[in-house]
Amino acid sequence: MAKKVLLASPRGYCAGVERAVVTVERALAAHGAPVYVRKQIVHNRHVVERLQRRGAVFVEELDEVPPGAIVVFSAHGVSPAVREQAAARGLRAIDATCPLVTKVHHEARRFAQEGVQILLIGHAGHEEVEGTTGEAPEAITLIEHPQDVEAVVVPNPDKVAWLSQTTLSVAETAETVARLRERFPKLADPPRDDICFATANRQQAVRQLAAASGLVVVVGSPNSSNSVRLVEVARQAGAGDARLVDDATQIDPAWLAGVEVVGVTSGASVPEDLVQGVLARLVELGYPPAEEVCFTTETLSFALPRGI
Repeated sequence: MAKKVLLASPRGYCAGVERAVVTVERALAAHGAPVYVRKQIVHNRHVVERLQRRGAVFVEELDEVPPGAIVVFSAHGVSPAVREQAAARGLRAIDATCPLVTKVHHEARRFAQEGVQILLIGHAGHEEVEGTTGEAPEAITLIEHPQDVEAVVVPNPDKVAWLSQTTLSVAETAETVARLRERFPKLADPPRDDICFATANRQQAVRQLAAASGLVVVVGSPNSSNSVRLVEVARQAGAGDARLVDDATQIDPAWLAGVEVVGVTSGASVPEDLVQGVLARLVELGYPPAEEVCFTTETLSFALPRGI
C-alpha cells in the first residue's frame, strides 16, 4: 500500500476562537499595548505567544490588572463575580466569550430561576465550567464522567436538567445523558445541544479518516479540551494510534514506523499554519502531499463584541 496523508475538514479555528483572537488584535490596534487578557484567550500556546509579542499581557486573575486598564475576557467565559470585580476595579472590560458559551450561561440562569437542579457535564477546573457554575452555584452539580451518575443526589428528582461544557466528546456526553435519564426520567434537555457545532463537526471529521489511519496526528495544546477529545475520538474510531502535538517539532519519527496512512486534524483553537507545518514535516519524512477528507463546510461567523 502506498503512503498517504489524509487531512480532516473541518479543522482548526472555529467561529468563537476567530472572534476572540481578532478581539484582542483589534483592542491592541485601537488602544496600543498593553491590553490585559484574563486567562488564555483560547487554549493554544502558539496563539498566546503571538499575542504576547504584540503586547497582550495574560493574567490569571483581575487583581493583576492595573485599575482603569483594558481587560479582555477569554472565549471560555467568566462568572458574574468576575464581571463584578472588573467593574469594582474600574477596568474597561471587553467580553470575548464565545456566543455558544454565553448561551449555556443563559440556560443555567433560566433553569436556576425555575428552581431546577442543573446537572452540568464537564471537566472540573476548566474555565468554561467555572464560568457557567458561577451563574448559579447553588443549583449546579458537576458530572465529569458517565460513571459518576450513580452518585448524584438532587433535592427533587422531578426537577432536574442537564447542561454541558461545549467542547466535550459527543459520544461520552450522550452516554452520560442516557444514564442520567435512566435515574431521572423527567430530566429536562437544554433548548439545543450545548456541545458546539464546531466541536461536533471536528469529531465527525476525524472519525471519517481514523479507521483508515495507522496514526492520527492532532494539532493542539494539551490544555485544549476539544483537541484532547479529538485524540480520544480518533482512537475510539479505529485509528492505530493518535497523538497530540503543539506543532511539527513534536512529531516523533518513531511513531511512523510501519505506518502507511497518517490522518491529520487540529483542534478548534489552532491556526492553520501549524497544520501546514505538520504536513510539511510529513513530506520531509517521506509522505506525499495530503488528501483532504471533507465532512461538512462551516460558514458561521460571529459579530465582534461591543467595545471593538
